[in-house]
This record gives sequence, structure tokens and C-alpha cells, in this order.
Amino acid sequence: MKSFFRKYYTDLFLGKRLFIALGVCVVLFLFSFFMPFLGDLPYILFGIVLILVGLDLFLLYANDKGVFLRRDVPERLSNGDDNELKIYIENFYPFQVSVGIIDEIPFQFQKRDLWFTADLSSREQKIITYTLRPTKRGEYNFGLTRLYVQSPLALISRRFNVGEDKLVPVYPSFLKLRQYELMAVSNRLTDIGIKKMRRIGHSMEFDQVKNYVAGDDYRTVNWKATARKGDLMVNSFTDEKAQHIYCVIDKSRAMKMPFEGLSLLDYAINASLILSNVALVKQDKAGLITIAEKTGSLVPADRRPTQLNKIMEVLYKEKTRYLETDMEALYISVRAVLKQRSLVVFFTNFESMSALERQLPFLKRIAKFHLLLVVFFENTTLKSLSEEPAQDIEGIYIKTIAEKFAFEKKLMVKELTKHGILSLLTPPQKLTVNVVNRYLAIKAKQQI
Repeated sequence: MKSFFRKYYTDLFLGKRLFIALGVCVVLFLFSFFMPFLGDLPYILFGIVLILVGLDLFLLYANDKGVFLRRDVPERLSNGDDNELKIYIENFYPFQVSVGIIDEIPFQFQKRDLWFTADLSSREQKIITYTLRPTKRGEYNFGLTRLYVQSPLALISRRFNVGEDKLVPVYPSFLKLRQYELMAVSNRLTDIGIKKMRRIGHSMEFDQVKNYVAGDDYRTVNWKATARKGDLMVNSFTDEKAQHIYCVIDKSRAMKMPFEGLSLLDYAINASLILSNVALVKQDKAGLITIAEKTGSLVPADRRPTQLNKIMEVLYKEKTRYLETDMEALYISVRAVLKQRSLVVFFTNFESMSALERQLPFLKRIAKFHLLLVVFFENTTLKSLSEEPAQDIEGIYIKTIAEKFAFEKKLMVKELTKHGILSLLTPPQKLTVNVVNRYLAIKAKQQI
């Protein structure tokens, strides 16, 4: 008996029904002092409770493997997305059981109420599905899964501790990456905001000479090939390939600002990953540079099949720095690494015109040698404040300040345009779609 309690007492918990039954026994014991006619009823009831508890113990502990449970966690989680996790459970008891499950998820989610319940007949199987949305990259530690089982008597609960600690990395948003790929395969990119770009003129990259078919442009007729073959032949052109597309990510304190749980840096990282994938699909070469008070990671542009994984591994480790961006270091890195004219997409943020003016001289130098697209963020909170009607003097003051900052953002776009620098002012939640659309527009206009 002692060995039994040493082995199982830590996994034994009293149920609500047992507390109610014991409470009734106590009340009857108290009333028996004043009501002698109750006689031995309290003792009889208490004895019945003890017998039922013993029976419940026997039912739960007669089978050491009464319930099977397995938690299915992906090998990696996608940052900023809803990741699906599953708990598979099967009842091996010869009777119906009620189960309660506590899954020890990483502390980063700050959830302490993750409690699942289910009723399973004998040999019944169930799958419990739930989602987790991480908002920071890094390693997340999953603990044990605690399983509490009750027999039909429900007087006590037996706990099973299942599984072991597991470290799961959280990578930039690869789920959205898959979503864009699937949409592209099914020609449904317009469903997620990607526009169809009309080509302007012809690309300068020759592909082949082919037979004319209805709908081909008459201006592409190759008269020499037509004369030799005796059939109408046309020149076929294709989009220019192997152009260099570099995503430059600012990791300074300006990118620490949060929006819907994610920092601006995380939005920029997710967008860079998807833009790199789209560039590789277009057979361009994708590269990456990160910058803060000094040059961080650098991935030279390439279009090998492993390039996207290389970029993802680099982005996984990036963190926000708390100093100002060294634009001179960025200019030196760009001049040293980028050997041909490239599209440089610079993800950063400006909250005031003075912040832009400090970086503008270096942006103008980069724009002399490359096509520079500066992507910065619209402050959606200030925009909503500027659009709300003011109710009092304080509201008028707040609305005026918000309108001033919102207007400054528009002035920044004009200032960059004045110096021949492309710009994109976008809300964080629309960053990916807007950046991909802008890249496709640049390709269609043959600006690189």
C-alpha cells in the first residue's frame, strides 16, 4: 500500500463529486448531534463514499496505459501567422472516460488558460486542434502535456505526464510564402491584392524565332526568317532575367515600433522573404543586407535553389538594435558588394522630416548607381486620430498634431521623388502586397 502511494500520490487529484459527497457526510455528522433519529446514516454514507473511491482507484490504476496521447508540433513555426497544432488522444480503458488536457506551451504566448476537455468511449480516438500565433522570432520551448482522466464515477482524477520538452524555432513568415506560391500556381494572386501588370513595349531580351500564331504582334515579324522558311515567322521576347534584387533591412531603433503584436522589423523581414521568393520565381537574383549602427548580415544576390533557405536562416537570427543607422556604412557596403545596377529595396522608417534629411545625402548617392526604392511605414494610429472629429479642445489639439505628422509623411514621399528616388508609404499590414506589386510594376516598366 505504501509503495502504491509513493508511486501514484503525486498524480492523484480529488474530483468535485468527491468534495460534494464528503461535504454531505460532514453536514450529516453535525446534524446527528441534534437529530438522533439519523442514527448511523452518516457512517453508512461515509463508508459508501470510501468504497466508491476505492472502486474509482481500481478502475483508473488497473491499466497503466489507459490513455494514449501525442502532441504534434511542427518542426518550425511561422512568425506572425496562425500555426496549427494537434493533440491526438485514444482511450484504452474498457469504459468511457472524461479527460482534461493542459498543454505547456512556451511562456512567450502568455497563455495560462489553455485547457481542453473531451469525453471518449472505449477505443475511441479524437484529435484536438488549436492555433498559436508567435510574434517574435527565436526558440520556443514546449513543455509536457498534462492529461487528467476521470472514470464515470468522477470522484478522483488520474494525471498522466506525456511527452518531453521540445525546442521549436520560429522563422519568418514561411506560411505566407507558401500561400503566395499556391496562389501563383492557381492564377489567383489577385485574390490577395497582387495586380496584373501591363507590359509597356517589348523586353530587350531575345528568346527565340517561332511560327506566327493569331494574336502575335505584327511588329515582331522576322522578315529574313520568313523569306528563308516560306512561312510567317516572328521574334519572341521574354522578361529580362538575372537582374539583381537586394532587400536592405534597417535594424535600428526606428524599426522597434510595434503594430498588432509584431515589430516593424518583423514586418520588413516577412516582406523581404516573400519578395525574394517572387524575384527568384521571376528568375532574378535575390540578395540581402541588414544594417544598424554597423553593417550586419550580407547575402550576395544569387538564384540557386538554396538561396531562399540561406536568406531565411539569416533573417531568423536578426534582432532590433537600439542605435541609429549608419548610412555611410550602408553606402560603403552597397558600393563594395553590388557590382552591377540593381534594384535596392530599403526597408526603414521615418517619423519626422529631420530624420529623412539626415539620411538623404547617402540615399542620393546610392540612387546614382542603382534603382533605389525606399519603403517606410504609415502610422495608422495617427491616421485614425486625424480622421476622427474632435469633441473638445484637447481633441482639437490631438487632431492637429496627428494631421501634422501624417502630412509630414506625404512630404517625405515628395522629397524623395524630387531627388529621383522611388518611395513606398504603406501601412504595416499591407506591406507585403504593396512591395510585391511595386516590384512587378518596376519589372513591367523595365526600370532596372
